[in-house]
Amino acid sequence: MPLLDPDSRLLVLAGKGESQLYCYEVAPQQPALSPVTQCLLESALRGVALVPRRALAVMGCEVLRVLQLSDTAIVPISYHVPRKAVEFHEDLFPDTAGCVPASDPHAWWAGSNQQVQRVSLHPACRPHPSFTSRLVPPAGPTPEEAQPAETPVGDADPSEGFSSPPSLLTSPSTPSSLGPSLSSTSGIGTSPSQRSLQSLLGPSSKFRHAQGTVLHRDSHITNLKGLNLTTPGESDGFCANRQRVAMPLLSSGGQVAVLELRKPGRLPDTVLPTLQNGAAVTDLAWDPFDPHHLAVAGEDARIRLWRVPPEGLEEVLTMPEAVLTGHTEKIYSLRFHPLAADVLASSSYDLTIRIWDLKAGAERLRLQGHRDQIFGLAWSSDGRQLATVCKDGHLRIYEPRGSPEPLQEGPGPEGARGARIVWVCDGHCLLVSGFDSRSERQLLLYSAEALASGPLAVLGLDVAPSTLLPSYDPDTRLVLLTGKGDTRVFLYELLPEAPFFLECNSFTSPDPHKGFILLPKTECDVREVEFARCLRLRQTSLEPVTFRLPRVRKEFFQDDVFPDTAVSWEPVLSAEAWLGGANGQPRLLSLQPPDMTPVSQAPREGPARRAPSSALYLEEKSDQQKKEELLSAMVAKLGNRVDPLPQDSFEGVDEDEWALSAPSHFLVYLPRTSLPTSHL
Repeated sequence: MPLLDPDSRLLVLAGKGESQLYCYEVAPQQPALSPVTQCLLESALRGVALVPRRALAVMGCEVLRVLQLSDTAIVPISYHVPRKAVEFHEDLFPDTAGCVPASDPHAWWAGSNQQVQRVSLHPACRPHPSFTSRLVPPAGPTPEEAQPAETPVGDADPSEGFSSPPSLLTSPSTPSSLGPSLSSTSGIGTSPSQRSLQSLLGPSSKFRHAQGTVLHRDSHITNLKGLNLTTPGESDGFCANRQRVAMPLLSSGGQVAVLELRKPGRLPDTVLPTLQNGAAVTDLAWDPFDPHHLAVAGEDARIRLWRVPPEGLEEVLTMPEAVLTGHTEKIYSLRFHPLAADVLASSSYDLTIRIWDLKAGAERLRLQGHRDQIFGLAWSSDGRQLATVCKDGHLRIYEPRGSPEPLQEGPGPEGARGARIVWVCDGHCLLVSGFDSRSERQLLLYSAEALASGPLAVLGLDVAPSTLLPSYDPDTRLVLLTGKGDTRVFLYELLPEAPFFLECNSFTSPDPHKGFILLPKTECDVREVEFARCLRLRQTSLEPVTFRLPRVRKEFFQDDVFPDTAVSWEPVLSAEAWLGGANGQPRLLSLQPPDMTPVSQAPREGPARRAPSSALYLEEKSDQQKKEELLSAMVAKLGNRVDPLPQDSFEGVDEDEWALSAPSHFLVYLPRTSLPTSHL
């Protein structure tokens, strides 16, 4: 969408769904278009309009103003020229077209081509706040008003026009905060884009200054070879627990490598010991209550259960501990129950979700009702319900022990490229990451009690091909979102009420990652205010990434950041008890070290020492004072060296010593001459 200002010859180009504005300067000679600047928008653009020049803040050197329409706001974007003097600059603001029509319809139909007369933008020459038109006669005066002299319509002052109140035309006190800038090559300065009013006045997250950092290379696992980086979109690509990580390989036979996190470093060039599944791997998951138990789903519609030795995988394993059969098509994803031991849910291309009792090795429950591909599923934190997001554009909530049919249904994302779902806000809400009809990635927040009413909030992010994979921390209500092949990790704090999403600092890496997984909370270093630790899978390495908060008093335990966390590695129920209808709650654990005091109980700091007045440093000094200070500094640096020099303490040599030490023989060198042989 082109927007041209003929007076300044600035051309703004914008596209729907994009997050940038491009500004060019148009010239009648070559080059006709000169790039000026690019403006990065905070949200996707839905529409754009150019503000008339009569509404510009000319005393602030505002040469152009654009209005951006986003999903939730109209954001002004202002372009300013840096000038020292606060005055009207005629070179920047030539006369512009007024708002009084040049002719009436009859004259135009008769062939008149009169142009709208131009008006000055100088504040002293601005018209009065009234509107006079050639077509609409002014209203008659009231009896109390004096009768003014009538002015013929044809003799109306061309400078008269519509004038807004000064408060509408006055630029904010900080115009640089309103919009982008133009490059210095064309004489127009730079300024950041304006934040929406909600982000300025609404609540903010205490995690907004979070800092993501890749740990030292000593903790990396490098020299990874032959990784399968094309796993299905429903899979995270790899899985990890507190002790080890499992990742599928490209080699035939559905091989899975298992690496020990306690053994970082460079892997040998030799072939690694693997788990041989016999079919291509579609998804894999560690048992949350047994760090040695791994479930692997394959394209042959089977689920293989493996047990890794406590010391790690040292040889190739070909026989799994158990094989679960029942699905008729290849499997999408696997999800272990968060509270009950030996309970596993799986989704498949046969459009069913099956719940297995691993101890018995049998299918116990089967959920139906899906009409298309199942993009994702998630257990609620209490383990009573299961939520799914489907390609048919619907969300579903099941109570597996109550009915095989969904308990609730609601509209999901419009796009059909992929989606993920996770329970958030203590189980009161559902967060869905997906795509809209324009393939823009977005987040949708639903109330778990009213799916049919639609999302509570929708947040558009960016345009990218990969589905955002959410990793949710229930202790802080933070969600980390990134996709396979992305270089950025989004970080948001979720609220069950407006504004729902509180943006925090994102983490950016120089190269794309193939996977990103959140580790348990007990792996965080609370002394460094580390509230999240993740594993980032690259093409040839695995590296830990930490997220920390900058805090001044780190000697105290930050109990506002680290509440008691659930003991997720201990089961609350057995599979038999859960299938029988029992429920439970996990045990809570404090993360406070025994030698640290909570910051909420820390003594208050004394008043800060007042800094000396700046006048002490900015006071003007005379040339004589500067000269004396310079000489004093030089003398103080050199010092008065009155001590004797080392050579002054040396004793001389007597004359007789010179005679006694004379050489006893001399060597005399004669010039070379050509002598006959007989004289030698």
